[in-house]
Amino acid sequence: MTAEEIIAAIAPAVPGARFEALASSDSAVTPSLLVSSAHLVATCQALQGPGLEFMAFSDVTAVDFHPNRDPRFDVVYHFVSPHRRTRVRVKVRVNLDEPVPTLSELYPGAGWPERELYDLFGIVFDGHADLRRLMMPDDWEGYPLRKDYPVQLRKDAQTYMPLQITQEEFQASMERDRYQRTAPKSKA
Repeated sequence: MTAEEIIAAIAPAVPGARFEALASSDSAVTPSLLVSSAHLVATCQALQGPGLEFMAFSDVTAVDFHPNRDPRFDVVYHFVSPHRRTRVRVKVRVNLDEPVPTLSELYPGAGWPERELYDLFGIVFDGHADLRRLMMPDDWEGYPLRKDYPVQLRKDAQTYMPLQITQEEFQASMERDRYQRTAPKSKA
């Protein structure tokens, strides 16, 4: 099923929504649609309808293109229709201060991934029952997967570490090891 066919099937169920078929390298396998955040929930409900049956939520992720891009983020949902054995990708473009409606009521499995996106990108999911940090500590400042997050200093791996014992301790250890290796083994 192509993106255009999916759009034709769901457009009557979502009046006022503007859909766009997106081209991607895997469009033949996973058709991609672009929809506004205001029509996201209605679009997902239409995708669950008869004929399409995209009942399974697969994943949600985000892409931060650049702080100067308007809109800055793409929130990307993946759905599966087990009966038709097809997938669909739904994208929503949002700015930093624009909340995305949660899909956790429609797809309960979306709750944790939405929390992850909130924690790592700072994307707010409107209506989420438990929107708080998931991976970072509660007092963490900033969002690590944003393009404007401060880059950490790089440090080369330390491959040499000086011996931290005295020469006498080293000799005692070697003698103890030699004794244990040469001591007669007792048969039990």
